Amino acid sequence: MKSINKTARIAGVLYLVLVVFGILNLLYIPSKLIVWDDETQTLQNIIDSEMLFRLGVVCGVITFLSFIALVLVLYKLLYKVNKNHAIFMAVFALVSVPISFVNILSKFSVLTLIEHTGLLHGGDLELEKEVMLQLHAYNNGIELSQIFWGLWLLPFGYLVFKSEFLPKILGIFLMLGCFGYLITFFGNFLSPDFYKTTFATIAGLPASIGELGTCLWLIIMGTRPLKFKKIQL
Repeated sequence: MKSINKTARIAGVLYLVLVVFGILNLLYIPSKLIVWDDETQTLQNIIDSEMLFRLGVVCGVITFLSFIALVLVLYKLLYKVNKNHAIFMAVFALVSVPISFVNILSKFSVLTLIEHTGLLHGGDLELEKEVMLQLHAYNNGIELSQIFWGLWLLPFGYLVFKSEFLPKILGIFLMLGCFGYLITFFGNFLSPDFYKTTFATIAGLPASIGELGTCLWLIIMGTRPLKFKKIQL
């Protein structure tokens, strides 16, 4: 049981790394640099704060590497609860990783464009449009990744619900989070202003509660004794 508890705490730490760097990568740093309706200001922000932009790339790499490690540790922790659901959890999660890494290439393209022009300030309209095109391509990749960020939560939530060492309510929030991600993806795709609605905010809450709650529970509480059934090979 000490081994299981250690695995749970490792998963919790990895989850925390994922959450922290994910917030920096997806929310905080973009909010400081990108003004979606102002191409000139966006380019100037990136030129003036190139190191911050590069740190955003690094945060993205750390985010997705920690996601790989987290999924593997969670599989080790939960596969005895239900092996088939654990496999689905791992597959749905890991499918998103290559998409995410390829997507980061758009940010490298932004840096390449700026370096090759040698600009110290904005004002090049063609460059502004090309930079924004790359940033929109990156944002589209994030939107696509949301499908798998949602799908993996359904089997993960089921495993948490059935685990007997994690609160069932967290499993319910995780499963609801799956549908929240899918609603967000299809809502944003079909209606560009969907993210501004109250419904979009509500749709994103279950995943946030479930994932952060599971992260903190694993770090603070670990596991309690659980009798696993032997898997018949």
